[in-house]
Amino acid sequence: MTKLWQQSSIGSATSGLDRRGSAQDKPAKLHPTIETYTVGEDPALDLSLFPFDIAASKAHAKGLNKIGILSTHELSQLLAALTELQQKFEDGKITIAVEDEDCHTVIENALTKKLGSTGKKIHTGRSRNDQVLVALRLLMKDRLQNIRTGALALAESFLSFARKYEQVPLPGYSHMQQAMLGSVGHFGCSFVESLLDDIALLDAIQKHIDANPLGSAAGYGVALPLDREKVTQELQFGRTQINALYCQNSRGKFESVFLEGLVQIMMTLGRFASDLLLFTTQEFDFFAVDASLVTGSSIMPQKKNLDGLEILRGNVSVVIGYQHMVKDIAKSLPSGYNRDLQLLKRPVIYGADIVLQSIDVALLYLKGITPKKASIEQKITKEIFMADVAVALSKEKGIPFREAYRLSKKHMKTYKVDYQKNIASKVSPGAPGNLQWNAYAKRIAVLKRTV
Repeated sequence: MTKLWQQSSIGSATSGLDRRGSAQDKPAKLHPTIETYTVGEDPALDLSLFPFDIAASKAHAKGLNKIGILSTHELSQLLAALTELQQKFEDGKITIAVEDEDCHTVIENALTKKLGSTGKKIHTGRSRNDQVLVALRLLMKDRLQNIRTGALALAESFLSFARKYEQVPLPGYSHMQQAMLGSVGHFGCSFVESLLDDIALLDAIQKHIDANPLGSAAGYGVALPLDREKVTQELQFGRTQINALYCQNSRGKFESVFLEGLVQIMMTLGRFASDLLLFTTQEFDFFAVDASLVTGSSIMPQKKNLDGLEILRGNVSVVIGYQHMVKDIAKSLPSGYNRDLQLLKRPVIYGADIVLQSIDVALLYLKGITPKKASIEQKITKEIFMADVAVALSKEKGIPFREAYRLSKKHMKTYKVDYQKNIASKVSPGAPGNLQWNAYAKRIAVLKRTV
């Protein structure tokens, strides 16, 4: 197989030339340490980009046919060969070696080996720059949709969980101290609404990044009448990213916005993980956990550890770190392509993988926990009702709340604890006694229609 340095150079702005010399120079052999260092993780990461580069290459080939660069026969050959490569990828028969550098080289080398000069024509009118950029953009769109689907399913599960345990009391905390009585239903609905807000943000991000950069080449366009709008339609982008230089300058910006959506999902899941880790300790003992979701200890026979939730909680910081990484790499680069941008692949691809896995893990734990009502009630202190007593005194005696606040302690001696009555008394919208089920159901229905 011929090694195509000319076409495989990531971000090369010199399509058709060796990146270490002119077309007339004899190419110098790249030092293996530099090759390994600059290729980095791409052989592994680019397996995720492979199907998106196939899709973009098909669209680009159709565009080349439209402007007369490819004949109809050549287009048919290229599309068939690209479809064959896609099938090999789906069958697990595609590998990327260090000497290949990336998926783009593997694809182009395969086309050249199969179709000769016709295969070499696929790179006409594009650079490795916009080739990488469009594949990564397509991957981000795909991952946002998958994350959205998972997050919406998790929100629905939280809603079912909340309905099932609507009347089970649960102490609410402020400053890590028991504050006022809540319920497991109220607790569950907090995550429903958080996830729905996260999904709304994902939708806004999807719209923001839904711009096609293919056809911008190395950031300065090409001397060909490329029909970029047609390619935009072919790849199902919402719009064309117009300025060729901005296409390159948007790298880092779009990835950062993408990762912000992922961070918000992880912050929701991380809070759930943190709450459960606290609420399942012997000191709290609010929830029982399915035995398949806990691990043991190598030295302490009694230990039942929620390792999955601890890793989830830690991964919140990992994804936040990925977003910071993207911003730091891209923040002060000069206009145009810079090889630093290759390093944006890892945070985008790994970050999305972590979020998808974390959604699955959170769903497993949600379905694997059961409130321990008797244990919860045993842990609730009587003082948790003092704020409610103050409100009642203010209302019944017609006295200012601050005065009732001071009198509430003496009235606690005769206060009769009734968990269900207390929960039902919290009638302000969004409180434990008025959870606004219909509002959540309507939001979920709207989000389902806008997939």
